Amino acid sequence: MQETGSPPLSRRDALIVAAAGATVPAAATAQGGGQERADGPAPARARVSLEVNGRRRELEVDTRTTLLDALREHLHLTGSKKGCDHGQCGACTVMVGGRRIYSCLTLAVMHEGDAVTTIEGLGQPGNLHPMQAAFVKHDGYQCGYCTPGQICSATAVLEEIRAGIPSHATADLTAAPQVTAEEIRERMSGNICRCGAYSNIVDAMAEVAGTSVAGRPA
Repeated sequence: MQETGSPPLSRRDALIVAAAGATVPAAATAQGGGQERADGPAPARARVSLEVNGRRRELEVDTRTTLLDALREHLHLTGSKKGCDHGQCGACTVMVGGRRIYSCLTLAVMHEGDAVTTIEGLGQPGNLHPMQAAFVKHDGYQCGYCTPGQICSATAVLEEIRAGIPSHATADLTAAPQVTAEEIRERMSGNICRCGAYSNIVDAMAEVAGTSVAGRPA
């Protein structure tokens, strides 16, 4: 309470006093002060067993760890790239159980026992996967950052078509989809190439499929 005869507090002085008072409990929390830690409880950890590129791997990770970070940071398989980290570019695409997924959008602990294939598991420099060799032949990359995700996605796309899975570009849902430029472009639309090597990627995929696209023989 303001004493009689004291000059009245200005609005500025009142705000300073209020702000100073508000910092006391925050400081006490930051210093321990018998209260809960300022950053909350310690993060939960869990063990997860994955079959990565044909090899069983046992990990202990923070339960918030994405599959992408588990591959890159824990297993040092850095072929899978972190582009947007929001599932918008496709650079992190890997195959789980033969199906392509964005590894940045799923948690490692959600894949207990799953078989994961990364670009390293498809082929190595001395023993390239046919899709890798076709990308080299047709210059299906420029900077190369998106290429691991593109190749994993392209490999899975051809398997989807062989399995008869339709896409938005499939005109007749009662017939088996074919490997066409339209099918390839639609199915690969989730993998972004900022360098613009799309036409060469289509040619590479067509060669692996053993067909021709846009009049160019396989």
